[in-house]
Amino acid sequence: MQAVSPSHNLNASSIIRPSKPRRLNHLTRFAIRCVYRSDSVQFPNGVGSSRADWQSSCAILSSKVFSQDQGSGGKSTPPSNSDHIAAAAVNGHKTSLDLDLVPLDKNNKPQPPAQKPLSITDLSPAPMHGSQLRVAYQGVPGAYSEAAAGKAFPNCEAIPCDQFEVAFQAVELWIADRAVLPVENSLGGSIHRNYDLLLRHRLHIVGEVQLPVHHCLLALPGVRKEYLSRVISHPQALSQCEHTLTKLGLNVTREAVDDTAGAAEYIASNNLRDTAAIASARAAELYGLQILADGIQDDSSNVTRFVMLAREPIIPRTDRPFKTSIVFAHDKGTSVLFKVLSAFAFRNISLTKIESRPHRNMPIRLVDDANVGTAKHFEYMFYVDFEASMAELRAQNALAEVQEFTSFLRVLGSYPMDMTPWCPSRGDDQSL
Repeated sequence: MQAVSPSHNLNASSIIRPSKPRRLNHLTRFAIRCVYRSDSVQFPNGVGSSRADWQSSCAILSSKVFSQDQGSGGKSTPPSNSDHIAAAAVNGHKTSLDLDLVPLDKNNKPQPPAQKPLSITDLSPAPMHGSQLRVAYQGVPGAYSEAAAGKAFPNCEAIPCDQFEVAFQAVELWIADRAVLPVENSLGGSIHRNYDLLLRHRLHIVGEVQLPVHHCLLALPGVRKEYLSRVISHPQALSQCEHTLTKLGLNVTREAVDDTAGAAEYIASNNLRDTAAIASARAAELYGLQILADGIQDDSSNVTRFVMLAREPIIPRTDRPFKTSIVFAHDKGTSVLFKVLSAFAFRNISLTKIESRPHRNMPIRLVDDANVGTAKHFEYMFYVDFEASMAELRAQNALAEVQEFTSFLRVLGSYPMDMTPWCPSRGDDQSL
């Protein structure tokens, strides 16, 4: 795996959706203003966007001052430049509190701060707390991923991308600050492409969000269901509505496209009167389509889990429920996976998901140790989610034990769990 660097022949015009007849162009300037509003506490003096920002900043600053006093025998020493950076970073993000302390000499006269070399953060810094985050998602406006981005980051600037990998690269190349991508659906299962991309790229999972999915059958105004000859949508959406489409008595072919909202946009831009799309009610509003059938998902409790990705990890904590995602490969042996899972079971750590994907570099191996014979087994990478924070000693000990039995182990992220109340998807969910 190679880290993406600015030397690659890739720029903003190629990373964002190219200009196509059915795609939006100039999306570097295009801003989807999500209508969500944060409920953070605003301080009158403007020192922080929320009480948590203020308390975290004070706690980090206090710990720095205490450690300096201890190291100097109770005498205050000027903070170093690295202390400024550490104090101004909370959970992997710069805070809105400016801790620009000026060191003093022995005569209590301010000293000019030492200059430092420019870095990539100086050229393209991430927004401060309170500023608008640029969030990449796969699809076009009206996609469920856009709604998930708005739920994860209220007041964000959502940046549509035509492929999952483009969203990863948008964050790596500083075109976007975060990415919100689906990893599994309660009906369709895992989105395997994104699991492979999590291993290929060096981004970190910093959060998760679960979004109820409410599908609608959309067509041009005046089109009736009996006139339809095909239905297009994302493969996951087609599978989530398979039985309902059959019950509607539609004798149509079902074709897969890149995304749900893209299907609606394609019908509108090409004036297709024999084609319907499976997408959200918001997509119908954006592209001028009518809703032929509402709530056509096979199960009303249809929910998609998204992960939020960033260039830097957040600092794990223990004051709220956390989830940790890892990926590992094990050496040859039939009992290795059992030993790995036992490391969590013995410490009472609950596993919420385990996903296996074929090892791309070593797809198969011979059965016997002598490397003779014809029977072969697949080699796998295992993705595991467990309910514990990397700040907990039991999680650290579990991974230390897992490492003894694995040939490869990587922590994809330790992040807060989505604890929002659950309710089945309804038509009014798509007012987002």
